[in-house]
Amino acid sequence: MIQISDVSIHIGALEKEWPLSSIQRTILERMAMSPATYVYRSLDVLKFEVKMREFIVLAAKNLYYSGAGFATFKESRCNPRYWNLTKEGGFQLKTNVEPAEAINDIFRNGKKYAFECATAIVIVYYKATIDSIGKDNFNRLFPNILLYDGVYDEDLHLTWTKTVEYIPGDVQYFKNPEYNPKTPEWQGENVVLLEGNRYFAHGIGIKTKKEIIVELNNERKPGATVSAYLLEQAARPDFAYLSQYAEEDTEKRQIHSPAENRFTIAQIGSKTYIKM
Repeated sequence: MIQISDVSIHIGALEKEWPLSSIQRTILERMAMSPATYVYRSLDVLKFEVKMREFIVLAAKNLYYSGAGFATFKESRCNPRYWNLTKEGGFQLKTNVEPAEAINDIFRNGKKYAFECATAIVIVYYKATIDSIGKDNFNRLFPNILLYDGVYDEDLHLTWTKTVEYIPGDVQYFKNPEYNPKTPEWQGENVVLLEGNRYFAHGIGIKTKKEIIVELNNERKPGATVSAYLLEQAARPDFAYLSQYAEEDTEKRQIHSPAENRFTIAQIGSKTYIKM
């Protein structure tokens, strides 16, 4: 269920004022059919989350097609024009390099990069944030990026939560409890949920849940009997917090105040109408 200002919202009412892409429609349908209630203080915040979720999905796909390789931290590599490779295998942003430009380079020149799956997820988040709030705001928010083992800037406000519904753009984790100690990189896999119940799993590809479990089970220690499995939890950034940096909303807030009162919701019978 989706609510704005304590009023339940139907997709049909939204798409009259907001043309939906196929991915956005899938995201909204998952929300609308969920037994959980997704509550938003304004239509702008809902639109921002749906669009950023779409950008997360697109970033995951584009990272897959970029040619970026999978590597352990010991064997990680990066483009030295933008990053310093740390002794631990992390990528430290170089001085006088624009953060957004450095992140975008990973997608343009993927073959110059190789990294672990946890690092891949953070790269996906950063790319989606750039596309959601613009380069200038991103550069101000994330001036000192270190890409390493799931390390991320606190301004993403990431949280792991248990939920009854998983939505495209969610990050999840497959655990492999009896992994081979000789290949600890396969003790689990961070993934991005895409549409069609498929996942982006760096180092494995774009696969179904069953296919990822098969891949991880092939990396277990000899004699293992416990299967890999998907944890029932998801990581999500604070969409509402990040929405305040959206460039289009910044312009609107200079003209209209407060942001929450730029539309009217009318409930007539079983139908909901939104007037911008």
